[in-house]
Amino acid sequence: MDLQKIKTLLDFVGRSHVSELTVSEAGTTVVIRNPPREAATSAPAPVAAEPQAPVAAAAAGEDEAAEGRIVRSAMSGVLHCAQSPGAAPLVAAGDRVEAGQALCIIEAMKVFTTVSAPVAGVIKRIFFEDGQEVGFGDPLAEIG
Repeated sequence: MDLQKIKTLLDFVGRSHVSELTVSEAGTTVVIRNPPREAATSAPAPVAAEPQAPVAAAAAGEDEAAEGRIVRSAMSGVLHCAQSPGAAPLVAAGDRVEAGQALCIIEAMKVFTTVSAPVAGVIKRIFFEDGQEVGFGDPLAEIG
């Protein structure tokens, strides 16, 4: 990935409400994190608050495991349900998926990022439509 593309991505994340952007190209992965708007304008959070985040995430994961696993968007962008326009959707409700199987594609600044199933299971629900804009943390699918 060339330096100009990385600078463009940094500029995009800095101007947007995207909290995190992960881009992979030719064996190189770049992760850009944008602090929450409130945190960016206020004093730095105490270090003691940081260890509590994994506990909250674990509790949320337990709730999701009881009802099925909710796959959430890791970035903002336009969602595509197929590999190319006019092609069949990658998944549909009722389909059995394997861990790592492509569920959908999110496009941000002409960079296409594939969202993969974190676990094997059956697609219980799909929360998106082709061409819909999604934000960071939006639910995409439920795998049971």
